[in-house]
Amino acid sequence: MANETQGLLLVDKPAGMTSHDVVDACRRAYHERSIGHLGTLDPFATGLLVLLFGRATRLASFIVAEPKVYDATVRFGAETDSDDATGSPGRTAPLPTAAAVMEALARLTGEIEQVPPSFSAKHLPGGGRAYSAARRGAALTLAPVRVHVDRWDVRSLRDDTAELTVTCGTGTYVRALARDLGRLAGSAAHLTALRRLRVGPFEIGEASPLSAVTTCPPRLRALRVVADD
Repeated sequence: MANETQGLLLVDKPAGMTSHDVVDACRRAYHERSIGHLGTLDPFATGLLVLLFGRATRLASFIVAEPKVYDATVRFGAETDSDDATGSPGRTAPLPTAAAVMEALARLTGEIEQVPPSFSAKHLPGGGRAYSAARRGAALTLAPVRVHVDRWDVRSLRDDTAELTVTCGTGTYVRALARDLGRLAGSAAHLTALRRLRVGPFEIGEASPLSAVTTCPPRLRALRVVADD
Protein backbone atom coordinates (compact mmCIF):
# COMPACT_ATOMS: atom_id res chain seq x y z
CA MET A 1 0.00 0.00 0.00
CA ALA A 2 3.06 2.25 -0.07
CA ASN A 3 2.00 3.94 -3.29
CA GLU A 4 -1.38 4.82 -1.76
CA THR A 5 -0.23 6.47 1.47
CA GLN A 6 0.29 9.94 0.03
CA GLY A 7 -2.76 12.04 -0.65
CA LEU A 8 -6.04 13.15 0.82
CA LEU A 9 -8.90 11.35 2.55
CA LEU A 10 -12.31 12.77 3.46
CA VAL A 11 -13.84 11.17 6.55
CA ASP A 12 -17.32 11.63 8.06
CA LYS A 13 -16.41 11.78 11.76
CA PRO A 14 -18.91 10.17 14.13
CA ALA A 15 -19.91 11.69 17.46
CA GLY A 16 -18.03 10.62 20.57
CA MET A 17 -14.54 10.60 19.06
CA THR A 18 -11.83 13.23 19.00
CA SER A 19 -10.25 14.23 15.71
CA HIS A 20 -7.03 12.62 17.00
CA ASP A 21 -8.94 9.35 17.53
CA VAL A 22 -9.92 9.43 13.85
CA VAL A 23 -6.31 10.06 12.82
CA ASP A 24 -5.13 7.12 14.95
CA ALA A 25 -7.74 4.82 13.39
CA CYS A 26 -6.58 5.84 9.90
CA ARG A 27 -2.94 5.31 10.84
CA ARG A 28 -3.77 1.72 11.70
CA ALA A 29 -5.90 1.21 8.59
CA TYR A 30 -3.30 2.60 6.18
CA HIS A 31 -0.11 1.70 8.09
CA GLU A 32 0.99 5.32 7.75
CA ARG A 33 2.25 7.44 10.64
CA SER A 34 2.38 10.79 8.84
CA ILE A 35 -1.25 11.93 8.86
CA GLY A 36 -2.58 15.37 9.70
CA HIS A 37 -6.07 16.85 9.77
CA LEU A 38 -7.31 20.26 8.66
CA GLY A 39 -9.35 21.69 11.51
CA THR A 40 -10.34 19.94 14.73
CA LEU A 41 -13.90 18.82 15.37
CA ASP A 42 -15.01 18.57 19.00
CA PRO A 43 -15.90 15.04 20.18
CA PHE A 44 -19.66 15.72 20.19
CA ALA A 45 -19.52 17.15 16.63
CA THR A 46 -19.85 15.14 13.44
CA GLY A 47 -19.02 15.68 9.82
CA LEU A 48 -16.21 16.38 7.42
CA LEU A 49 -12.66 15.81 8.56
CA VAL A 50 -10.01 16.37 5.88
CA LEU A 51 -6.92 14.18 6.35
CA LEU A 52 -3.60 14.56 4.58
CA PHE A 53 -1.22 11.61 4.29
CA GLY A 54 2.54 11.47 3.83
CA ARG A 55 4.12 14.24 1.80
CA ALA A 56 0.68 15.73 1.14
CA THR A 57 0.80 17.14 4.70
CA ARG A 58 3.16 19.79 3.29
CA LEU A 59 0.21 21.26 1.40
CA ALA A 60 -1.84 21.87 4.54
CA SER A 61 -1.16 25.61 4.56
CA PHE A 62 -2.81 25.94 1.13
CA ILE A 63 -6.09 24.44 2.42
CA VAL A 64 -6.40 25.25 6.12
CA ALA A 65 -7.44 28.87 5.49
CA GLU A 66 -10.38 27.84 3.28
CA PRO A 67 -13.86 28.74 4.64
CA LYS A 68 -15.85 26.05 6.43
CA VAL A 69 -19.61 25.41 6.47
CA TYR A 70 -21.48 23.96 9.46
CA ASP A 71 -25.01 23.01 10.41
CA ALA A 72 -25.50 24.17 14.00
CA THR A 73 -28.34 23.84 16.50
CA VAL A 74 -28.50 26.51 19.20
CA ARG A 75 -30.61 26.21 22.37
CA PHE A 76 -31.69 29.45 24.04
CA GLY A 77 -32.36 30.07 27.70
CA ALA A 78 -29.15 28.81 29.31
CA GLU A 79 -25.38 28.87 28.93
CA THR A 80 -22.92 26.13 29.85
CA ASP A 81 -19.30 26.34 30.95
CA SER A 82 -18.17 24.71 27.68
CA ASP A 83 -20.62 26.66 25.46
CA ASP A 84 -22.11 23.36 24.27
CA ALA A 85 -24.37 20.58 25.52
CA THR A 86 -21.50 18.63 27.10
CA GLY A 87 -20.84 21.30 29.74
CA SER A 88 -22.28 22.10 33.15
CA PRO A 89 -25.27 24.47 33.31
CA GLY A 90 -24.52 28.14 33.85
CA ARG A 91 -26.33 31.44 33.50
CA THR A 92 -30.01 31.35 32.52
CA ALA A 93 -32.10 34.06 30.87
CA PRO A 94 -35.50 34.57 29.23
CA LEU A 95 -35.94 33.36 25.66
CA PRO A 96 -35.24 35.93 22.93
CA THR A 97 -37.65 37.19 20.32
CA ALA A 98 -37.16 36.16 16.71
CA ALA A 99 -36.38 39.77 15.81
CA ALA A 100 -33.66 39.91 18.48
CA VAL A 101 -32.09 36.71 17.13
CA MET A 102 -32.04 38.04 13.57
CA GLU A 103 -30.49 41.32 14.71
CA ALA A 104 -27.85 39.41 16.67
CA LEU A 105 -27.00 37.26 13.64
CA ALA A 106 -26.40 40.42 11.62
CA ARG A 107 -24.00 41.66 14.31
CA LEU A 108 -22.18 38.31 14.20
CA THR A 109 -21.47 38.60 10.47
CA GLY A 110 -18.24 39.85 8.93
CA GLU A 111 -15.05 40.52 10.89
CA ILE A 112 -15.82 40.09 14.59
CA GLU A 113 -13.98 39.79 17.90
CA GLN A 114 -14.48 36.39 19.50
CA VAL A 115 -13.44 35.19 22.96
CA PRO A 116 -12.55 31.48 22.63
CA PRO A 117 -14.35 29.00 24.89
CA SER A 118 -12.65 28.24 28.20
CA PHE A 119 -12.70 24.56 27.25
CA SER A 120 -10.63 24.99 24.11
CA ALA A 121 -7.14 24.13 22.91
CA LYS A 122 -5.98 27.75 23.04
CA HIS A 123 -2.44 28.18 24.37
CA LEU A 124 -2.18 30.14 27.61
CA PRO A 125 0.52 32.82 28.05
CA GLY A 126 2.10 30.90 30.92
CA GLY A 127 2.03 27.61 29.03
CA GLY A 128 -0.50 24.82 28.73
CA ARG A 129 -3.92 24.69 27.14
CA ALA A 130 -7.07 26.51 28.20
CA TYR A 131 -9.06 23.29 28.63
CA SER A 132 -6.53 21.94 31.14
CA ALA A 133 -6.85 25.05 33.30
CA ALA A 134 -10.66 25.03 32.95
CA ARG A 135 -10.83 21.42 34.12
CA ARG A 136 -8.85 22.40 37.23
CA GLY A 137 -11.41 25.11 37.94
CA ALA A 138 -8.98 27.95 37.25
CA ALA A 139 -10.48 31.34 36.40
CA LEU A 140 -9.63 32.15 32.80
CA THR A 141 -9.64 35.41 30.88
CA LEU A 142 -8.89 34.55 27.27
CA ALA A 143 -8.00 37.35 24.88
CA PRO A 144 -10.44 37.92 22.03
CA VAL A 145 -9.30 37.09 18.51
CA ARG A 146 -10.51 38.39 15.18
CA VAL A 147 -12.45 35.85 13.13
CA HIS A 148 -14.57 36.09 10.02
CA VAL A 149 -18.17 34.91 9.59
CA ASP A 150 -19.23 35.00 5.96
CA ARG A 151 -22.94 34.32 6.32
CA TRP A 152 -25.77 32.73 8.29
CA ASP A 153 -28.70 30.80 6.85
CA VAL A 154 -31.64 30.27 9.19
CA ARG A 155 -33.17 26.83 8.60
CA SER A 156 -35.55 26.95 11.55
CA LEU A 157 -36.26 29.37 14.40
CA ARG A 158 -38.53 28.28 17.23
CA ASP A 159 -39.04 29.66 20.74
CA ASP A 160 -36.01 27.99 22.32
CA THR A 161 -34.08 26.60 19.34
CA ALA A 162 -32.43 27.89 16.18
CA GLU A 163 -31.20 25.61 13.43
CA LEU A 164 -28.58 27.51 11.46
CA THR A 165 -26.04 27.01 8.71
CA VAL A 166 -22.93 29.14 9.17
CA THR A 167 -20.06 29.78 6.77
CA CYS A 168 -16.97 31.00 8.57
CA GLY A 169 -13.21 31.31 8.41
CA THR A 170 -10.55 29.21 10.09
CA GLY A 171 -10.13 29.64 13.82
CA THR A 172 -13.82 30.35 14.43
CA TYR A 173 -15.45 28.50 17.34
CA VAL A 174 -19.07 27.81 16.44
CA ARG A 175 -19.94 27.13 20.08
CA ALA A 176 -18.62 30.57 20.96
CA LEU A 177 -20.84 31.98 18.21
CA ALA A 178 -23.79 30.23 19.87
CA ARG A 179 -22.87 31.73 23.25
CA ASP A 180 -22.52 35.22 21.80
CA LEU A 181 -25.73 34.86 19.78
CA GLY A 182 -27.63 34.32 23.01
CA ARG A 183 -26.01 37.26 24.74
CA LEU A 184 -26.49 39.67 21.84
CA ALA A 185 -30.13 38.62 21.58
CA GLY A 186 -30.66 39.50 25.25
CA SER A 187 -30.79 35.87 26.34
CA ALA A 188 -28.41 32.98 26.97
CA ALA A 189 -27.54 30.10 24.66
CA HIS A 190 -25.35 27.09 24.00
CA LEU A 191 -24.66 24.76 21.07
CA THR A 192 -26.49 21.41 21.11
CA ALA A 193 -25.44 19.94 17.75
CA LEU A 194 -22.74 20.64 15.16
CA ARG A 195 -22.03 19.03 11.80
CA ARG A 196 -19.36 20.20 9.39
CA LEU A 197 -20.55 20.10 5.80
CA ARG A 198 -17.72 21.66 3.83
CA VAL A 199 -14.05 22.68 3.96
CA GLY A 200 -13.13 24.82 0.98
CA PRO A 201 -13.86 22.70 -2.14
CA PHE A 202 -14.43 19.47 -0.17
CA GLU A 203 -17.98 18.41 0.79
CA ILE A 204 -19.43 15.93 3.25
CA GLY A 205 -21.13 14.04 0.42
CA GLU A 206 -17.67 12.96 -0.77
CA ALA A 207 -16.62 11.65 2.64
CA SER A 208 -16.43 8.02 3.77
CA PRO A 209 -17.84 6.93 7.14
CA LEU A 210 -15.03 6.04 9.53
CA SER A 211 -16.43 2.50 9.86
CA ALA A 212 -15.96 2.01 6.11
CA VAL A 213 -12.44 3.45 6.21
CA THR A 214 -11.33 1.06 8.94
CA THR A 215 -12.86 -2.06 7.35
CA CYS A 216 -11.99 -1.41 3.70
CA PRO A 217 -9.72 1.64 3.33
CA PRO A 218 -10.58 3.59 0.16
CA ARG A 219 -7.90 4.76 -2.23
CA LEU A 220 -6.50 8.17 -1.32
CA ARG A 221 -7.10 11.15 -3.57
CA ALA A 222 -4.18 12.87 -5.25
CA LEU A 223 -3.64 16.43 -4.03
CA ARG A 224 -1.76 18.99 -6.09
CA VAL A 225 -1.34 22.74 -5.90
CA VAL A 226 -1.70 24.55 -9.21
CA ALA A 227 0.14 27.87 -9.38
CA ASP A 228 -1.80 30.92 -10.52
CA ASP A 229 -0.85 32.34 -13.93
